[in-house]
Parts: sequence; structure tokens; C-alpha cells
Amino acid sequence: MPNRLQHAASPYLLQHSDNPVDWWQWQPEAFEEARRSGRPILLSIGYAACHWCHVMAHESFEDEATAAVMNELFVNIKVDREERPEVDQIYMSALQQLGVQGGWPMTMFLDAEGAPFWGGTYFPKEARYGQPAFTDVLKTMANAYGSGDPRIASNREALLARLRQKAAPVGKVTIGPNELDDVAGRILGIMDSQHGGLQGSPKFPNTPFLELLWRAWERTGRQRLRDAALHALDGMSEGGIYDHVGGGYARYSVDERWLVPHFEKMLYDNAQILELLGLAYSETLADLFRARAEETVGWLQREMLTTSGAFAASLDADSEGHEGRYYVWTLKQVLDALGAEDAEFFARHYDIAPFGNWEGVSIPNRLKEMERSPADEMRLAMLRDKLLKVRETRVPPGRDDKVLADWNGLMIAALANVAPRFGRPEWVELAARAFRFIAESMAREGRLGHSWREGRLVFPGLSSDYAAMIGAALALHQATGEASYFDHAVAWQAQLEAHHAAEDGGYYLTADDAEGLILRPDAAADDAVTNPNALIARNLVRLAAVTGDDGYRERADRLFDGLLPRAAPSLYSHAGLLNALDTRLRAPEIVVVGSGEVADALLDAARRLPRVDLMIERVSDPASLPENHPARAKAESIDGAAAFVCAGSVCSLPVTDANRLVEVVRAGVLSQ
Repeated sequence: MPNRLQHAASPYLLQHSDNPVDWWQWQPEAFEEARRSGRPILLSIGYAACHWCHVMAHESFEDEATAAVMNELFVNIKVDREERPEVDQIYMSALQQLGVQGGWPMTMFLDAEGAPFWGGTYFPKEARYGQPAFTDVLKTMANAYGSGDPRIASNREALLARLRQKAAPVGKVTIGPNELDDVAGRILGIMDSQHGGLQGSPKFPNTPFLELLWRAWERTGRQRLRDAALHALDGMSEGGIYDHVGGGYARYSVDERWLVPHFEKMLYDNAQILELLGLAYSETLADLFRARAEETVGWLQREMLTTSGAFAASLDADSEGHEGRYYVWTLKQVLDALGAEDAEFFARHYDIAPFGNWEGVSIPNRLKEMERSPADEMRLAMLRDKLLKVRETRVPPGRDDKVLADWNGLMIAALANVAPRFGRPEWVELAARAFRFIAESMAREGRLGHSWREGRLVFPGLSSDYAAMIGAALALHQATGEASYFDHAVAWQAQLEAHHAAEDGGYYLTADDAEGLILRPDAAADDAVTNPNALIARNLVRLAAVTGDDGYRERADRLFDGLLPRAAPSLYSHAGLLNALDTRLRAPEIVVVGSGEVADALLDAARRLPRVDLMIERVSDPASLPENHPARAKAESIDGAAAFVCAGSVCSLPVTDANRLVEVVRAGVLSQ
């Protein structure tokens, strides 16, 4: 019989709706049941694309005997970490305080008020590899809780104290360009000079680190910093972590060569990588980066676009019960699809081996350097199209089709930012369509929700939703000049301020009127996505530049004053905040004044520049600039169209040639 999860909106929860476990969703009634029955809570957190979540589900949650133990001893709550990231953040922090490396599935044991007292990640059904059997863990925890074992109360109080204690500030902190350059140099020292990315395995894209290196190159002109970021992008773009047949990047590589992916594909990873591909192409004009960007957007349109116009959250790692089955090939399958001559050609270029390159099958990759002519590339593209058609006859991995405002915001901004770099204006409309859906269908009385599926909205939204969607609005405003996007950004920033502002200058993840939790999460560290506080700081700097309202800049300064002292002991985990600080310190801006062909050429050149967070504003009349804008007086003194390169309170002389604009920006930014 279906359990309570049959009424859920989340695809991940629906995957568990036929379990014999008497699951509850995260809701007050579950905690009331725990108080009434005197049982502790077993909290299981995962997500739809998670391979080990599926393994534990098959082994334990679908097993009648294991479920009987769970139902007898616990009130069982299942949470989708993507739908309720605030719940995940709290209990992941608790798990790490226990000395356990975080991961999913997460298995936490709570009292009836939601306070954690012990936890872990994946537990096998039978004891093995030094891990206890799941049912033994259940019985031990339930017995300790029921008998009043003093260790339960001790653990609970210690964990709550640690969760509520903010990272101790280190006193007055001065972080400026020199300190940012020092962090970049230290990151450069741990980069993998052979394969790209950080040394060792597993290898994650780690886009905030790559962006930090890129920004340091912008500041200093040190080519090694830029090259390290490009090397990482090259490795992941040629490795098996990239889907060479269908496009898009997997979440990470389990090895140090980028060969073997953990096959799930996440919207947020591809958004962040797409931004970097745009920068890399603008700098190098390398065909590799153009191809990967265009193929990734092709995948996005083919497999991630929902009927609403917004984008789905993720694709599963598994199909037919096996990780990666949809994506791997045998040599025979390639032969059957392409014929002998073409198969030999494709296999040579994509490492399709007789006995495979991973567990008897082959993951297509181009890690082996080979000469490929333009004719070769055209032929390989045609063969990839044939293989894609064959692959589409396979049982596909599951798609989590819920729409997340924050992840969509990242992708919307990426599409709007890179479209002019690749000369693909249709990508702006793709971004605009997704934006319209979220602004119209995922908002109530001007406030954003977080997750939408089949007409059901998780509301109110999180600071991550506002951070990403304000960034999306600003990117679309820059790409189109349409004032309505900027109006959304201003209005959403006001809602963020009203409902999420924290006492220390940062922002809480949850709203002030959201469902009560044991605490309000307000972490400033990055995880797989840049921390929302960092994204908000970047938005505030941009809002200040466009409006001329120094209140936004002062608000960003309060954020940095509050969070940088907390971040100082572990700057590596706060790369996003350091990147935002770089935006605050440099805030590069180009103002194009006037109309006609010259203004169009200047605007096009500005949008193609390989600069992070470059703010571009086009105005037909200098009088429409804020009165305190440093370009206004200079613009009013000239006739015709011109561009001004500005940083802080200083702007360049007028530039009327697109090639000259590129030179001024490169020389001006790098010399600061």
C-alpha cells in the first residue's frame, strides 16, 4: 500500500511512496507523533539523482523486515534535500560536528523536538566493510533513547550548542587585493598540473576556485593563474565527466583524470560551468569551449526544459538499476550503430576499447591527445548524432522535474551572460522564458517561492532563491536593456532585506516567517553552489552602480564586515565570498552612451570581454545616468556614441572604437 509520500510533489519522495516504511514528510504532525508515541525520529535525507540513496532504498527501505523495525522503533521522516535545503544544511552541519564526512543519503537520529543526537550516511543492510548493519544501528539508537541513556542527552546538548555557535571571528580582518592574490597563489599550488583541477580524487568542477584564479589573473596579469583555470576546463571538457554523445557535465569524477563520472547531472553544475566556458572562449577563441557550451545548451533544451519553460533540477545517475548504464558503450554496440569503418574511427578518437575503460564498458572521452582536422571533427559530430539517436532508444535515467528558483536563476544568468560571447541571441530568449515562469508562477505577493512541481509551490523562498533570481534579472537587464528586469531585481532585493537580513550583516537562508526549525541557518561557506551571501553581495554592488544609490554599496560593506571575520580561519571554503569582495573592490563597469552603429559595435565588444562581473550599461542620453555617476559629466561633453570604462569613482576618456575598448579594459583592469 502506498505510504504518506504518495501525496508529495517531490519526485524523490514519490520514489519512496511504495516503501513499506511508514514515511512522513517534514511536517509538524510527524513531530507530534514522536511526542505522542515517545519514539525518536529517524530522518533520511537524499535526492532523486543520488546513486547511494537508491542503493540504501533497495537494500533497506524496500525490505519488509527492515521496514518493520523502522516502523516499530521510530517516526520516520523522508526529506528531499533540494526541496528543503534548509533542513539539509542544519543536519549536515550536525553530522559533520560528529566527525562524519558529509554525504547522501544522510541518516540522522533526532528527539521529538528535532534536536539531533547521532547520525551517519549510508548504512548497509548487512554488516560489512567495518560498517554495522542498519537494523543493528536502529535497535541500538532506539534502545539508548528509550532507556534514557545519558549519552543521548549529552550528544544532543553538545550538538545544539555547536550548531548555534557561530564561527568565532578572528578580530579585525583586513582582506584586500594582496590577500586575494595570496589565496589565489595558494590554490594554484594545489592544482593538478597534469590533469587540471585540484589534485587527487574525487575531482569536482569547483567553479568558485576556478573563478577565483581567473579574477586573480584579471588583477595581476599572471598568466599561470589563467592557464590553471583553462587547464581544468580543458580536462573536464575532454574527460568522461562530460557527456560527449549528449552534452552536459556530470556532478564529479571519481578518479583524478576526469575519466569516470558519478553519472548524475545537476542543473547548477552546468550553469556554473557554462559561465566559465563563456569566459574561456572570449579569452582564447578555442573551438573546444564553444563546442562544449553549444552542446551543453543543446542538452539543456533537449532533456532539461520543462513544459513551463523553466528547467528541471537533475538527471539520475542510474537507469535500469545500474549506475551509468544509459551513458556507456561496448565496442559491439558502437559497431552495430555505425558500421565497421565509422566505428573504428569513432572508437579511436573516443577511447572505446574492446574490453572497455571502466568495468568492462567504455566511457567516451578524449583525454588522449590526438590530431583532429576540421573534417575529422565534422565526421565525429555526425557519428555522435547517430549514437545519440541509438542511445535515446535505451531506458533513460529518471528526471527530477521540479523547478527550483535558485538553480534556475543560476542557469538563466549563465545563458544571458554567455549568449553574446557566442553570438547566440536565442539563448537570451531561452533564459527569458524560464525567468517569466518563475516570476509569474513561483511568486506570491511579490515574494519568491523555492520549489514548484505540478502546481504546488514550496513557499516562502530561501535567500538562495532571491540571490540567484536577482542575479538572473540583472543579467537579463544587461543583455536586453529591458527595465522590467531591473524592477524585479530591486523589488526582490527589498523582500530579501525585509525577511532574511541577519544581525551580523549577512542573510539567513530561511525567511523570518518560515516554518520553525531548531535554528535559522546562515552559513557563509560554499558547497556545490556559491553561497547565497556571496551572490547577494555581488548583486548589491551591481544595483549600486546602476542606480547610483550608495545604500546598496553600504549594505554590501556591512555584509563583508560581518562575514569576513567569520570566514578568515577557512578562506578556502569561502571562495565565493572572496570573489564577491573582488567585485566590490574593482567593480569594473562599461557605460555605452548613444545610439547607432558605433554604439552597437561598442556594446557588442563589451559583452564579449572575458571579464567576470563586468557591468555593462547602455544609455541613449547621458542625463539618464545617476547624477553621481563618474561617466555622466564626460558623456555630456561629447557628441556621438562612446564608451567609458569605469572603476570606482574614475572613468576613462571616451572610447569610440571597439578594438580600442578591448585594449583599454585589458590594460586598465590588469594594471590596478
